[in-house]
Amino acid sequence: MTTAREIMTPDATCIGAEESVLEAARKMTELGVGALPICGTDNKLKGMLTDRDIVVKVLGQGKDPAEVKAGELAQGEAVTIGADDDTAEILRTMTEHKVRRLPVIDGHTLVGIVAQADVARSLPDPQVGDLVQALSTD
Repeated sequence: MTTAREIMTPDATCIGAEESVLEAARKMTELGVGALPICGTDNKLKGMLTDRDIVVKVLGQGKDPAEVKAGELAQGEAVTIGADDDTAEILRTMTEHKVRRLPVIDGHTLVGIVAQADVARSLPDPQVGDLVQALSTD
């Protein structure tokens, strides 16, 4: 049984909820990633911020990315996966919530991120197609 811990990208870098979206974009560029977990001042996960969120919810609406706080874009409770959850649970969670990236939690601590590509590399071919199809439909 393959677990989230085995396929995740470890050491996820957070953007603080009080940091600007501009700073988030800079971090994404520096790290070469398309999403960052949003962490509050209490070190708890508040959500995920994607490059698409920045384009659609900030730039596309004429807002100043230097003025918008990352935490303003966190939506509800963050969808996460446990570090010891298996690929079946990861698949179920991604499909149910239509997310391509899942923060991996060990207790209350963020330990990594599992992306759609990480899961795809760990699955037999038929299940990969099912995952891609499930996440690509509205």
